[in-house]
Amino acid sequence: MKQADLIIAGCRQLLTCGGGIPKRKAELRDVGVIENAWIASHQGRIVYIGPEEGAKAEVKLSREGTRIDGSDLVGLPGFIDSHTHLPFAGSREEEFALRIKGYTYQQLAEAGMGIRTTVRATRQISKNELKALCLKRLDQMLQLGTTTAEAKSGYGLNLEDELKQLEVIREVGQSHPVDLVPTFMGAHEVPEEYRSRKEDYIDLLIHKIIPEVRKKDLARFFDVFCEKGVFSVEETERLVQAAQAAGFRLKIHADEFAALGGAELAAKFGAASADHLIAITEAGIQALARSTTVATLLPGVSFFLMQEKKAPARRLIDEGAVVALASDFNPGSSMMESMLFVLQLGVFTLKMTIEEALNAVTANPAYALGLQDEVGTLEVGKKMDLVLCEIPSYLFLVYHLGINPIKHVIKNGRLVVKDGRLIDTA
Repeated sequence: MKQADLIIAGCRQLLTCGGGIPKRKAELRDVGVIENAWIASHQGRIVYIGPEEGAKAEVKLSREGTRIDGSDLVGLPGFIDSHTHLPFAGSREEEFALRIKGYTYQQLAEAGMGIRTTVRATRQISKNELKALCLKRLDQMLQLGTTTAEAKSGYGLNLEDELKQLEVIREVGQSHPVDLVPTFMGAHEVPEEYRSRKEDYIDLLIHKIIPEVRKKDLARFFDVFCEKGVFSVEETERLVQAAQAAGFRLKIHADEFAALGGAELAAKFGAASADHLIAITEAGIQALARSTTVATLLPGVSFFLMQEKKAPARRLIDEGAVVALASDFNPGSSMMESMLFVLQLGVFTLKMTIEEALNAVTANPAYALGLQDEVGTLEVGKKMDLVLCEIPSYLFLVYHLGINPIKHVIKNGRLVVKDGRLIDTA
């Protein structure tokens, strides 16, 4: 008999999202639906998935274990948000109001607002104050079903404040149920004090900040904003070469507003992901389709910035690229932490099927973070990261809008959200 300390009995539907990872083309439409499914875990790892008869024959619940009736619930893997800018201070609602009046993101940046506004606020805030903000945001993310998230620096843009952000990511990740994957993004923008001498800032990144972040082992990934007016393709190439040589895996903010060739560069260097891709070219699509680099699409950005142009999800999927969806949670272009809303935007604005969008918020982003052997699917041996929704079928995740249907969230085999409320897991 397999020992279990948690059993969810008779889920109306269980979406395993299992199978070959990463998922491409037709595989992206397979969410592994099991009707009336039982799932059990022991010490945070899944030990059984299947029908009632098998569960009763093979699994024994410990005396102090937990049994949840799943008869009115639909279960699926915890959401993986593979692109967030979690540790920031301040807000930019005034800029948002200006955009409603017709100002573009680029015009606001040129006027000294945009990312630089958040840099000023993040430099001013104390480390403990930033930690408190992040913990509150992680609570909200957990209640909305996110169990693993990437978190970027990039609002310090100097050694001291980049380290501050990365230390906050590490410390809140150690104390909060949501698993955090740290990314160093000192190449998010050129700071105010280096505006007239960008080359000096690139040298600072390459020769001082990148080595220091690596020495302190504060990040797994390096990211850079390859964009017109920020870092050119040539500058990006120098930066990613230095980061790769230092031992970082790569991510690139690519082809968001201008088609510079960031996607092709990401594929060339074997980056884990190329993110945004609103302005990607056909050459970029083909480069990603031939690569293992994940096309991480951020539909919240086009929605939040009220842009007509969207990332070409259908072309990317049909050509065979590995497609994931993420929130890009940040104060300027995507002030949203709900992966359920991202899933819905993937269907409504990017024309993905419900099944494609579900795999794009679970299995494929886990692959983008190098965590596909641990999370993103429900399979024996993997972490018991499970979202249980009070809905009649998984289709309701996109059909019924404007609600949070998540009743329970289980992280590492522990019930962390019960009846929609956070519970003490200490």
